[in-house]
Amino acid sequence: MNLAVFDLDHTLLNGDSDYLWGQYLVEHALVDRDYYSRENQRFYDQYAAGTLDIHEFAAFSLKPLTLHPLATMEALRQRFVAECIAPIVSRDAPALLARHREQGDELLITTATNRFIVEPIAAHLGVRHLLATEPERDGARFTGRIRLSNFRDDKVTNLKAWLAAHPVRFERLYGYSDSRNDLPLLEFTDLPHAVDADPVLRAEAERRGWPVISLRG
Repeated sequence: MNLAVFDLDHTLLNGDSDYLWGQYLVEHALVDRDYYSRENQRFYDQYAAGTLDIHEFAAFSLKPLTLHPLATMEALRQRFVAECIAPIVSRDAPALLARHREQGDELLITTATNRFIVEPIAAHLGVRHLLATEPERDGARFTGRIRLSNFRDDKVTNLKAWLAAHPVRFERLYGYSDSRNDLPLLEFTDLPHAVDADPVLRAEAERRGWPVISLRG
């Protein structure tokens, strides 16, 4: 059996769920519009440039979860997935996921976006295994900090731990991502693919002879 490992944002999705969640909070007046819009864009630009500090970003992005009742945020998240995420699933992503299932492969999504946002997105895509940045909780309450990062090299560390704990020993690992931030992840896989890649990843993939594909049609 093989394992197919997928990044989420700009790979299976034609957009960024973390950024869109921030905009959704702005639209529903749960955060200060000017401040949150400005900072959300600043962190998004840092991610695209490969300079993001995941802990600084987490302190910003997780704070709304500490300010509002969990039931309110969960109900909002359900609407967010239906209204903002379902329409931006990349056109050919479902077919790629289906092809791997038909081959008998196990599927896993690994993302730097926090689990609160992406857990229902993985479920929407029918992917059971998920590695994500883990928000810290004190009982049912979010603290606004992260318990476990799943960004850049952390993706490899966490994937290795997941593989060690998984009962199946996989023959080969497929890897799919759009981002320069995932070069360590793709280097770890046996069959890396650059998907709708940013310029840095595209150039590196072409240099190494990795497949360069698009799921957007």
